[in-house]
Amino acid sequence: MIIDNRGLEPPQPMMRTLKTLDKMEYGTSFSIINDRRPLFLYEELNDRGYQHDTEEQEDGSFKITITKSGE
Repeated sequence: MIIDNRGLEPPQPMMRTLKTLDKMEYGTSFSIINDRRPLFLYEELNDRGYQHDTEEQEDGSFKITITKSGE
């Protein structure tokens, strides 16, 4: 699953991402695409113990793959 957050103003991308995470099963992954690096989201993901990997895209956006780890 990929959630395209481009064109949204903060905090909408983070809110959409966290809402999706709340619905996901542990051990599953999904990706988001943001216009900018989601620095505040990284902090939240780290606090929750979720894995994430960021790839800068050719158009300057960022694709972040998040794995909901834990129990």
